[in-house]
Amino acid sequence: MTTSRARLSLKQRLLLWLMVPVLVAVPLGGAVLYRVMHDTAISWLDQSLGDTALAVASLIHERDGQIIVDVSGPTDSALRFDRTDSVYYLVLDPDGRPLHGDESLKRLTLPHRAAGEWYFTIATLDGEALRVAVLGAACGFAQTCQILVAETLHKRDELQQQLVVVVSLLIGGMAVLLAAAGWWATHQGLRPLSRLSAELERRDLARLDPLEPDVPGELRPLIAAFNRLFERLRRASSAQQDFLANAAHQLRTPLTSLRTDIDLALLEPHDPQVEPLLKRLQKSVDRSARLAQQMLSIARAEAEPAQRDRPLDLRDIAAQVAEDWVPRMLETGMDLGFELSEAAVLGQGFLLRELLENLLHNSLNYAGPGARITVRTGTEGDWAHLEVEDNGPGIAPAERARALQRFQRGSEAKATGSGLGLAIAVDIAQRHDGRLELLDATAGQGLRVRLSMPRRSQAPLKPR
Repeated sequence: MTTSRARLSLKQRLLLWLMVPVLVAVPLGGAVLYRVMHDTAISWLDQSLGDTALAVASLIHERDGQIIVDVSGPTDSALRFDRTDSVYYLVLDPDGRPLHGDESLKRLTLPHRAAGEWYFTIATLDGEALRVAVLGAACGFAQTCQILVAETLHKRDELQQQLVVVVSLLIGGMAVLLAAAGWWATHQGLRPLSRLSAELERRDLARLDPLEPDVPGELRPLIAAFNRLFERLRRASSAQQDFLANAAHQLRTPLTSLRTDIDLALLEPHDPQVEPLLKRLQKSVDRSARLAQQMLSIARAEAEPAQRDRPLDLRDIAAQVAEDWVPRMLETGMDLGFELSEAAVLGQGFLLRELLENLLHNSLNYAGPGARITVRTGTEGDWAHLEVEDNGPGIAPAERARALQRFQRGSEAKATGSGLGLAIAVDIAQRHDGRLELLDATAGQGLRVRLSMPRRSQAPLKPR
């Protein structure tokens, strides 16, 4: 029971608690309404039956010491007239002997009434149910005659059926109306929660500003609690980013000095047996420096507000990066080519440059000596793209999703690395509402890394 209740949403719980009283009160109200209408209608019909008894009582006279009922043929027809039911009547003298009317009514066991007293009941005569009215009427000297008037129950049954239909429709309509009103009231009442949920869904570590307190009073403690949580997260995130940035900066200075010392040691006369060791140290220092740079990039990317209102062109980003990378590629004997077309986007230039440099560094590391690397930019429909393709060993399709995670590398990778380059590129792509994909090379063996971002139609500005 606890598990099933926990699965109910707040709206479902409110509706449930609103509907429980409705399901109890509406049938109860319907029963009361039916009883009141039924009793009122029966009272009117009994009053009509009583009027017939009074009409018969007015026809009782005493003549020559005898009690007679002066009923002519037309009068008898008038007393019995009813478009739906059959009407019967009988007058009994003070001794209980029939004076006039339907003597079959005498077989009914009914109490005697004093003058002016009434009695109504349901009785059965010859297998037919009747509504019977008994009236005590003064006749003779201080004597009382009994007047019995009965009618069948056809219009009463028909009236009862009509009342059931009318009350059912009325109560059903009321239940539907109350249910709709309850749903609408619940929906309207929970709209501030829906807006709060949508606002929280859009939040990340780059946006931890306080929530606006423009909510009903019941939600203000929740808003205050969220704002306190955001403040703690902001402090923790800031401390983490400061630590990462400081650590990266602190690492870069001694690593740069160590790299300089190793380069000097290689230039100075030295024992040939020491040179392999110095070269290994040189590569290790380069890897450590690259790792420190990547850690700094992560810290900077996470600390930068997620604003993408700077018009850029991926073609210009690639051209700027080419100025630094073409000489490096020439030194390593690699073939770096560019196929650049206009690709206007909204983004942050330094982050997109960092993304492209990470992709180029991966190709430089893993494609192997003499590899061919191509950088492309362009557009397809509503998307702009930036691609880096090489003809190296590539990454198996089954391992590509894992390779996009931090500190993960393909099983075929021969070169050393930290496994952060692609992960950083994924983070930057997501910050620009884009996606990073690992694809097969356009021709032959290799890997093609593709960044796709929403295209911007207006004329771009030069990136910073």
